[in-house]
Amino acid sequence: MRDVIIIGSGPAGYTAGIYTARAGLKPLLIASSVEAGGELMKTTEVENFPGFPEGLMGPELMGHFQAQAERFGTEILMDDVVEVDLKGDVKIVKTGAGETFEAKTVILATGAAYRELGLPREKDLSGRGVSWCATCDGFFFREKTIAVVGGGDSAMEEALFLTRFASKVYLIHRRDTFKASKIMQERALAHEKIEVIWNTEIAELKGATNLEAVTLKNTVDGSTKDLALDGLFIAVGNDPRVWLVENQVTLTPEKFIQVEGRSSKTNLPGVFAAGDVIDPTYRQAITAAGSGCVAALDAEHYLANH
Repeated sequence: MRDVIIIGSGPAGYTAGIYTARAGLKPLLIASSVEAGGELMKTTEVENFPGFPEGLMGPELMGHFQAQAERFGTEILMDDVVEVDLKGDVKIVKTGAGETFEAKTVILATGAAYRELGLPREKDLSGRGVSWCATCDGFFFREKTIAVVGGGDSAMEEALFLTRFASKVYLIHRRDTFKASKIMQERALAHEKIEVIWNTEIAELKGATNLEAVTLKNTVDGSTKDLALDGLFIAVGNDPRVWLVENQVTLTPEKFIQVEGRSSKTNLPGVFAAGDVIDPTYRQAITAAGSGCVAALDAEHYLANH
């Protein structure tokens, strides 16, 4: 019987591992067989994580997280969790390799995946002109021509933020109206650097090693044209990874795991959640790490009182 099992290995999961291990709880962290390290493994340079003034690559940062968790005794298993039963006092976790683990507490740090457009070469050009995070990558597009895809508040926020760096920001939306809040629409439409391209979707990404242009397709008449771009920011939503637990823990209307206030407590005693799987708003490595700390402390307090 384990004191704590952590499912997920991004900044939230590894930070939870560091804190629970230092508390003597001997955590088992199940990291995934193919996606260990989370979304930062797909990121090139990270310049905004405190403590690294020169910046570093995403995979390198996650390597530091893992090494620190292991240093304090976190047991890391490179496997996938395929089934959980979290409703009883004893939490049951099953992996793809056929192992079954039992624990008194579970921390869910399964993260969220940025929703992709589903285009060929989208993954190849990730970090090479294609991005899902303006606050992460906007700095690299000073005086460049870029575009944002989407029509919600997130797309408006990304476009407005990127005007601090880019010389021109196209806002591409496949309909003739935005679904964003009125105030966010007004701000975006009024900005001199932002030009909206209505009734349009992206049909193709072009560029040998870095993004150079996109092919635009008009959703009304089907016509196409190319648009030269240095960068493309995709803001069409993100999908929290909740399929393991969606029938056991309470979710928000946006399908993120619901927690109590600023805590990590779910509706199930002994089950805690942290990182992007509870956060539709900030989605930063530093906020995920802080959330992992909260979950570890909540788990430690729960065990002390039970």
